[in-house]
Amino acid sequence: MKKASTLITEFEHGAYNQKLVAIYADDNLIPGQVNRYIKALKKFIDLYQDQEVAIFSTPGRSEVCGNHTDHQNGQVLAAAINLDIIAVVAKDNDAVKVVSDDYDLNPILIDDLTKRLDEIETSQGLIRGILSRFNELNYNIGGFKGYMTSDVLQGSGLSSSAAFEVMIGTILSGLYNEMEVDPVIIAQIGQYSENIYFGKPCGLMDQCACSVGSLINIDFKDKDKPRVVKIEKDFSKYHHSLCIVDVNASHADLTNDYAAIPYEMKKVAEYFGKEVLAEVAQEEFYNNIPAIRVATGDRAVLRSIHLFNENKRVIQAVAALENDDFTAFKQIVAASGQSSFKYLQNIYSNNYVENQAVSLALALSEMILEDNGVCRVHGGGFAGTIQAFVKDDFVSTYKANIEKYFGPNTCHVLKIRSFGGIQVA
Repeated sequence: MKKASTLITEFEHGAYNQKLVAIYADDNLIPGQVNRYIKALKKFIDLYQDQEVAIFSTPGRSEVCGNHTDHQNGQVLAAAINLDIIAVVAKDNDAVKVVSDDYDLNPILIDDLTKRLDEIETSQGLIRGILSRFNELNYNIGGFKGYMTSDVLQGSGLSSSAAFEVMIGTILSGLYNEMEVDPVIIAQIGQYSENIYFGKPCGLMDQCACSVGSLINIDFKDKDKPRVVKIEKDFSKYHHSLCIVDVNASHADLTNDYAAIPYEMKKVAEYFGKEVLAEVAQEEFYNNIPAIRVATGDRAVLRSIHLFNENKRVIQAVAALENDDFTAFKQIVAASGQSSFKYLQNIYSNNYVENQAVSLALALSEMILEDNGVCRVHGGGFAGTIQAFVKDDFVSTYKANIEKYFGPNTCHVLKIRSFGGIQVA
């Protein structure tokens, strides 16, 4: 560890430029990132004075294929992206104290890790839960004081909350465990904290993608021990960028729409005496569709058809990447999007049929892109964002044209990042 002022000088002289290129996967971003790190170090000094510090980075994530499969113990393909949280931290004997652009959290004493009801749905609860789980699993814990800044877009389906959980775990791994805590363990600890201390049921996809990095295939068949496989590919060689477009549609009043998807799929599973569709044989499902329609309704059947085929598409997408067949990969991503639209039906709410911003964004994107990329709904659906894989030499054209309809700075051009939670300095 070095003094914050020393690191500022080193960043100013380009000592970390090569490492930043590896992390952010885009040479054009480096001047801005250098300034961002210097600004964070200066902010730390303002808050806590100049002392020895470490710098950590954790990325946001994007679901690439496997739309609404995790809650049925299915297959997912997810990617870390080059938007991240960075944290400048110094060790502290007694407590964890975090200040960020948006909040100044009360200190969490490391000898007081009991769950508190008044910390449900708070960042303090997440921190306390992560400390507690580290301790339960016999990892070293300790305090730290830190400043965090994030460019992971909130409410965009890029998992800013999971990135925060992974950041806390990565800091504890780096400061007190020689950076040797397995990234999947860090992800599971984040999930535990969100479930138990934050009070929100969630899967493991978001935390795994943020913690492991790169592209990962997750098989949730064993929900307690999901199989996580990192796909070791240099995505830059495919000469495509990942674009996330904010369609400026609110998620408000959509809770019932989201909840209906797992509810209806589980109703189909219950017809067979199972908890989730991953436990149901596909052939048995198709043989019983007439009776299932009567028991659950047609939409539940259609959503189940999506689930069975989407699990196959994830496996096919992984195989395409392993064979360096990016054309086939894009075709599978496009097919995933079509299935979400036709069968999963998470593109717009039937309660607000006049609001179909996601549908409109997909229609306009297909018109603009033609043979230069593919698009699909991103994440939970109904509102929020869409995703497009766009040829690098067409990105500026796509961005300019789609922003004519949804406004300036609504198209975010991203790269897939090779690293999950990492110590930068």
